[in-house]
Amino acid sequence: MNAVSGAYNAAHLDRDAKNWMSRTGDQAQAKGRELEIDQYRVQQEPYYAEVNGEINLFTIAAQSRMPVMLKGPTGCGKTRFVQHMAYRLKRPLITVACHEDLTASDLVGRYLLRGQETFWVDGPLTLGVKHGGIVYLDEIVEARKDTTVIIHPLSDDRRLLPIEKKGQVIEAVDEFMLVISYNPGYQSVLKDLKQSTKQRFMAIEFGYPPREIEARVIEHEARVDKETAQRLVKLGEKVRNLRNHGLEEGVSTRLLIYAGDLIRQGVSPTRACEAAVARPITDDPDMQRSIQELVKAIIS
Repeated sequence: MNAVSGAYNAAHLDRDAKNWMSRTGDQAQAKGRELEIDQYRVQQEPYYAEVNGEINLFTIAAQSRMPVMLKGPTGCGKTRFVQHMAYRLKRPLITVACHEDLTASDLVGRYLLRGQETFWVDGPLTLGVKHGGIVYLDEIVEARKDTTVIIHPLSDDRRLLPIEKKGQVIEAVDEFMLVISYNPGYQSVLKDLKQSTKQRFMAIEFGYPPREIEARVIEHEARVDKETAQRLVKLGEKVRNLRNHGLEEGVSTRLLIYAGDLIRQGVSPTRACEAAVARPITDDPDMQRSIQELVKAIIS
């Protein structure tokens, strides 16, 4: 799957500082920030096969200025769904990959020093709040709890973003939308969302698609024939059943697409499924052999 939306990172902050250095006056700065948001617009429609009315549900949430939480296993289509909805709603999409070193400043913004001058650079959250983008915090549980509390006043009826370093409070424009995602299968005492965070969001549950939809997705994304796609789906179902026998996580639709892509490019089905299915999801030699046996029985 090709990335179709920008992810905000430290490089953006550095580039933004340089852009601001080259401008003078508040009007030029404001104009520059408006142009900045355009780079996050999804230019081409990402392929997405609806499963259970989630498109309409998300659309209503966006119209109602309601924050949305996407729950589901790795590689089941959460990120692709957000990309698809950003395109349908014609809103910029700013994606933040959450991690344990993510700070509130990474989300809100910070002052940067260049030469003898200090400049404020908006973070992804501030950018979305000001200019009406969808801000997608991917795998929110990976971020520190003292960082995620920054979204609380944004995810209730206040829709406010405090910027403590500037002594400001910004009200989100109507088109701003906050979306978070996480994998409930990885919950633990140390890595779970607080109830005070969860209960600010409307939730859409994702799972692996039904057989016919998953086959259609693999056929489209990997550009393989229908029979190959159906066999890969069957393999995926059998591998997911191994979760009852010690496998931590089932194979994602994403990995089945990778396997299909390798097969289409001439890699043998056995080798393709070993590289894209068996080895990525487990390091256990016995489990890998079990998966390879399934590959021989279903695809080879």
